Amino acid sequence: MRGGTAGTAAAGRRAGGARAVTTVASAAALTLLCTTGAHAEGRGDVRVTKTVVNSGNNVIIGTSARVTYPIAITIRDNSGAKGLSHVSVFSKSKGWGFSDWTGTRCEKKSATTSVCTATMTVAPGWLPDSVPGDINTIAGVWQVNATVKANDGDYWISDDIAEFKMKRASKLTTDAAPEPVAKGASLTITGKLSRANWEDLKYHGYTGQTVKLQYRKAGTAHYSTVRTVKTDSSGKLSTKVTATSAGSWRWFFPGTTTTARVVSPGDAVQLK
Repeated sequence: MRGGTAGTAAAGRRAGGARAVTTVASAAALTLLCTTGAHAEGRGDVRVTKTVVNSGNNVIIGTSARVTYPIAITIRDNSGAKGLSHVSVFSKSKGWGFSDWTGTRCEKKSATTSVCTATMTVAPGWLPDSVPGDINTIAGVWQVNATVKANDGDYWISDDIAEFKMKRASKLTTDAAPEPVAKGASLTITGKLSRANWEDLKYHGYTGQTVKLQYRKAGTAHYSTVRTVKTDSSGKLSTKVTATSAGSWRWFFPGTTTTARVVSPGDAVQLK
């Protein structure tokens, strides 16, 4: 296993407040690693030809629910692929990650090629003492490293075979008032954008973010963007519109590199 050993995951929470982590929560002890840079080494002709994380989707982590996601690695060798002997993921910006998985399976595609899938688990609330600083800073771009083996004994150790985004979960609310409203009268649309804080396992307002106000006229199928509004110092949103017809209002946040996109439920408003 390449990379220096940085520590072992500790159950429970630190004194002075809960901390969250992006480490595997399995029965086995978990070893935190420090990445040593992209490289590949091994023996023979076995290779990784494709890697897909979470079916191509972001990995979204909140404050309580354990999240499980697959890493599907396509392996090719003239003798046939034997499987995975190591999989790890690392924060690209911080160089910290974890190595272990809660399960692995291989599906033979041909005499030379198999797709082997490692199942990874992220459990908020577990933080190794060896991870320095604010755990929220590891949100963003992550990489996958893996060691693969072939039936004839060939092996290949590959770093950075795929990249994906591990993001903080977000929430968004909408409220339109007054309801019902007279045609031509002013309607106030409010809401709040918040995101998961992996330090204290709570949601906090996400400040200074551009959020789209969208409207769908009653009887139609699609929402259209009416305007954009920035969240205030508490993550709150507020704007006024003129009511011209009955319909539904909602807020849409497209997300950032570190925070998941989110759409609020629509608030239907009737005319008097």
